[in-house]
Order: sequence, then structure tokens, then C-alpha cells
Amino acid sequence: MTTPIPDNFPALVKRASREFGSSQAISDGDVSFDFAEMRRRIDDASASMVASGINPGDRVAVWAPNSWEWVVAAMAVFGAGAVLVPVNTRFKGREAAFVLQKAEVKLLFTVVGFLGNDYVTDLRESGENVESLQDIVILRGDIPEGTISLKDFLDRSTEADQQEAQDRASRASGSDLGLIMFTSGTTGVPKGVMVEQGPIIRGFSHYARELGMRQGDRMLIVNPFFHAFGFNGAINPCFIHGATILPHPVFDVATVLQRIQDDKVTVFPGPPAIFQGLINYKDLDDYDTSSLRSAVTGAASIPVETVVDMRERLGFGTVVTAYGMTETHGLVTICAADDPPEVVATTSGKALPGIELRLIDDEGNDVTQGQPGELLVKGYAVMRGYLDEPEQTAETIDEDGWMRTGDICVMDAAGYIDITDRKKDMFINGGFNTYPAEIEATMLEHQAVGQVAVIGVPDERLGEVGAAFVVAAPTGPPDLQELGEWCKEQMANYKVPRYFWIVEELPLNPSNKVLKTELRDMAADLLA
Repeated sequence: MTTPIPDNFPALVKRASREFGSSQAISDGDVSFDFAEMRRRIDDASASMVASGINPGDRVAVWAPNSWEWVVAAMAVFGAGAVLVPVNTRFKGREAAFVLQKAEVKLLFTVVGFLGNDYVTDLRESGENVESLQDIVILRGDIPEGTISLKDFLDRSTEADQQEAQDRASRASGSDLGLIMFTSGTTGVPKGVMVEQGPIIRGFSHYARELGMRQGDRMLIVNPFFHAFGFNGAINPCFIHGATILPHPVFDVATVLQRIQDDKVTVFPGPPAIFQGLINYKDLDDYDTSSLRSAVTGAASIPVETVVDMRERLGFGTVVTAYGMTETHGLVTICAADDPPEVVATTSGKALPGIELRLIDDEGNDVTQGQPGELLVKGYAVMRGYLDEPEQTAETIDEDGWMRTGDICVMDAAGYIDITDRKKDMFINGGFNTYPAEIEATMLEHQAVGQVAVIGVPDERLGEVGAAFVVAAPTGPPDLQELGEWCKEQMANYKVPRYFWIVEELPLNPSNKVLKTELRDMAADLLA
């Protein structure tokens, strides 16, 4: 009989050690250890933060790829009563400095040598001075002058520091500010989203139940840990259920398939682009994926074929879709494990218990059922607000607690939502609101289209027209003239892209979402 799930991370770590002590907690290259050892390592790191002058409420950042060190450092931040600031691994020095300065980070955990990057030098050469930063701890790689190795950092603490860290951990509560997660910044300067510990655990314990997670599961985590889908939606459920964390720092189809086979992966969260990449891989049949049982996807619309292929070709028994954003602690809606493929493919599920949804038109009026509107969310999942941005917070969350998501969706009679698009991705073609996600879902039905992303590009007569970037299916690239004719048969003329371009791959951000900003730049060059 397992004990109830607590509402804060230090208590969650303690519970995992007690309930799942000898179960493997993490396996990362040559390093693996159980949940009892995980707790010891986290406690040691928390005590060293106390020894380093970290006080309750101080901000500590982790700027590193998925690894066992990331998990230990991050969980130790909560044990010291501090606030975690995850930093995007794709950030350049200037971008990281902005985040560290904005959050007034005192201590930074980072690496030297990931993908040829030297984050410390990048930061120092950025020209930005992060005044609050007192200490840089190197998790992996060479130790630049003025920084400290993880081993030396862990040697700092005394028994008094360990006692103080334990006292702080015992005082943690679900309403404590847990993380400041900076939005990926695909639309301007990143904003610091303030999220609490309790809502992350509450929302994702429901999600883990729909996935059927259990002790001994092995979760492959390609989603970056710095992202809500990685920390909230992967590390956290593994601690809840005693599942093994399998960190994977860089997505590559062949190595992921090899890892699924070698590590007997059972649970795999990821955006649709990842699963489509596996399904489209020419040598898929050379790998044993029979261990796979549960997948969760979302963050983009998914063709029914993809869900069917995930079940039939990759072997998943459970495939669910979910929807959320950093501002909602990562989760708002989810499908049920027994929902049929067409529901999983065409909806993002329904609201979690304790969360209310509304759809409104441009005037702020509720739309009738079946009509598209902007999604508003209310309840425990809504963030505290944006860090030091009261005006932006007030623009996003009204006085009644309703938060604007900027996503357009349709809701059915059962409360299931279908995200038709980001409000900002919509373009207007000759007066018609045109949603790229809808066009992409249709085009993916064409046998020669492996992946596709659609954007609006300027047009003198119509305002904007569609442009499609197409990645060929394994069988070979489409004939673009034939594809254009096919699109005209499948959709209204204002939806049919005017331009089609074949590309080797789509540009993805670290969360494996398509970077439409980069596609707009590419389109501008191609049209010039």
C-alpha cells in the first residue's frame, strides 16, 4: 500500500526513497542508481547549497542537457528551499544572461562541452554582467577558472548544513514558488512564468494514471528537462510512480530506436514530430520496439494515421494526447486511456478535474458549441503570473482568474477540445481566417508527405497566402504539381497553399515544436 502523493518535491523525493528504495531511479550511460541513492545524492546537494549561502526563496539555475546530474541538481534546489530556473540548452550566452539576470540567479549548474558548446565562455563573452551570480558549478566537462566541479561543490557541506537543509525540506509546501520557467521565446523576449510545486504534482499525477504508469516502468525522456514537458511531465511522474528516468540529450531517430530496444523502454512522451520521425524511418523494422506500452503526445495536431501507426507499427497499447502550456503548469486537458484513435487524434482531451474551460470570440463573448474560439482556463493550473511583469500578467489573467491561452479551439458536447491553431499562427487569406494546423493535418494524409508545416506569407491581392514546407515520406518525395491538385480536391480554395517547397527536415526548437519563425525567414528568402 503506497502512501498518498505529497504536494511538494522534497516530500515526493522522500516518499520515492521510502516506497521504491531499491528500484532503479535513473540510467544514464554508465551511471545508474536506485531511489534510495537518488535521495542521498539530492540531500547532499541541498546541503551544499546551504553551505554556499543559498537562502530560502533564492534562485538557482540549471543550464545543461538531459542527464542524471540535472535531476539531482534540480531536485536539490527545492530541498534547499530555493526556486529552480531551468535554462534552454539552445540559448546563446546573451540569451542565457538575460534569463539569469531577470531571475536574479545566485548559483548556476552547467556543463562544458555539450554539442561543442562552452556555456561558461559563452556567458562570459556575452558582454552581459549577471550581477546576482555568485557561483558556477560544472556538472560535466572541463572546469574553467573561477568555477567549481560538482565533486568539490558537494564537499562543501557540514553536518550543520545537512541539518538546515533537512529542516527547510520539511517546511516545503505545495503553494511554494517552485520554478521560474522561461517561455521558449519563439515570439519575442522570453517571459518568466512563476509556477508552484503543488499544481505540477497534482496535474501530472492524473496524467501518469491515464498513462497507466507503475513501478518499474522505464521512461525515455527526449523532451528537454528545462521544458514543462520534460520536468513536469517526465521527471515528476517517475518520482510519483517509481519509474526509471532514461535521459536522452539529443533526438536522433536511429539512436532513439536503439535505445528503445536496448533499454526496454515502456513509456515515451513526445510531440508528434518525434513519433512521425520514428514511423517514417526507413529501417524501423530492424529494431525491436515491443517493450513500448504508453505514449503521450500533444503540442500540435495529429493525423489519425499517426495514432494508428503508433499503435500498430511502434506497438503502443496506450496513446493519449494532452494539452497545456508553461503558464498552466504544463497541463490543462488530457484524453482517457480508452478513448478511440479518432478521439485521440482529433482532440486534446477534456479538462482535468478542478479546471474550468471557456471559449470566447474576439469581442469576449462565449461562442456556441462547435464554433471556434480562444481558450480560457481557470483553476489550480493557472500560473502565479509573469516574473516582474504585472502588466503582461494582467493582460493574460483577468480579475476573475480566467487566463487567455492564445489558442483557438472547438469544444464538443463531451467537453473534449480540438486545438485548431495558435491565434498568432492564423493568417487571413482574402478575408478568410486560415489555420495552418488544419491544412497540415489534411496534407499529412497524402502518401508522399512525411511531415509538413504551413505558414502565411504576404500577398498583394489576398493579404496572405499559404506556403507549405514538405518533408518527403520514406517512399520518396511528392510531385509538387500533383500535390497542389490533390490539395484543391481536399480543401477549400483559400486553404490550399500557393507555394510548396521540399525540405530535408523542419527546423525544431528544443521542445521539438516546429519553429515557424525560421520558416518565415526561409520563405522570405525563397520568395525574394
